[in-house]
Amino acid sequence: MINPAQCIQKIYVAADCLDLPYTKQILDRAVNIPVAEIKGHDLPAFTSGDHYHHQLTAGKKNLLLCRNQGHFLKPCPGTREYRCCDYQVLNIGMNCPMDCVYCILQAYLNNPWLTFFVNIDELLTELRQTLETDRQQFRRIGTGEFTDSMALDKLTGLSRILSEFMAGQPRAVLELKTKSAMVDNLADVNHQGRTIIAWSLNSPVIMRREELHTATLDERLDAAARCAAWGYKLAFHFDPIIYHQGWREGYAETIAKLFKVVPAENIVWISMGALRFLPSLKQISTQRFPQSDFFFAEFVNGLDGKSRYFRPRRVEMYKHIHRLLREKASAATCIYLCMESDAVWQDVMGFKPQERGGLANMLERTVQ
Repeated sequence: MINPAQCIQKIYVAADCLDLPYTKQILDRAVNIPVAEIKGHDLPAFTSGDHYHHQLTAGKKNLLLCRNQGHFLKPCPGTREYRCCDYQVLNIGMNCPMDCVYCILQAYLNNPWLTFFVNIDELLTELRQTLETDRQQFRRIGTGEFTDSMALDKLTGLSRILSEFMAGQPRAVLELKTKSAMVDNLADVNHQGRTIIAWSLNSPVIMRREELHTATLDERLDAAARCAAWGYKLAFHFDPIIYHQGWREGYAETIAKLFKVVPAENIVWISMGALRFLPSLKQISTQRFPQSDFFFAEFVNGLDGKSRYFRPRRVEMYKHIHRLLREKASAATCIYLCMESDAVWQDVMGFKPQERGGLANMLERTVQ
């Protein structure tokens, strides 16, 4: 089993974080990893004068522990042109030790560092104050927008801290989304069903070729089964769905394995989202991964400025995957489209989200 944290070759700690108890806990777990202090903004370059795509590769091997100077909790950066689920993003760090060819963070982040925020007391204070502000509002919160939720959990132990905190929050749920299998810290937690453990899944060939340093399909599903046995609710995300030779058979294989290993009644939602990317990502990714060719398919500029498959291709893939999922999923599981138009919803699902109270309400009904 791959432990992404084992890829880290050095840990840098901001000077104002050295004495934080949480920092010390992380460093105690980081056996045999060299540690260096960073003062101010004096971050060393990894390879002087090299291209940024080389910096990205080196950055994943160097972990910076520092403070988050801004807000931890923010709305998901969706777009008005497509249906968003009104997710709330809890920012625990930036970048990821795993290396997916299609990862949008390669084009989104302005520095290559793998960063984790250690001012955990401020994070929990902000989260508590936000949840207490309006006790009538239900919130779905996730940590997997700018980093993988669990990839560094062997070092940070954050999943347990957050799960124990969320156990006392009846008007919110936390989703921890990952491509790892690092779930040991979730055992024996009195989570009260307020934490959902989620995995990104794909066609087996895409997982092998395009999701580097991640857990295998079998490892992810075995980890999900363990979490189900511990009473956690689960979620799965087929995103990005990538058109490739044998895609129909590939996604069918993954879905068959999913429901063979994981109890359907534990799954609260499953999303589908076709590949979409910022135009700048294609150049960065093809420089870093010249063996990958899926960026050279036919795309159209979407209303959000991202490159997307033409609508007929997206609808074709969604319909195929949706049919396979609906055949095996529990009737209570919400299967939905991520960042798609009402027209595509109608083509694939036969309805528009607002006809059922909106996408946010559809998701919330599965966990309230």
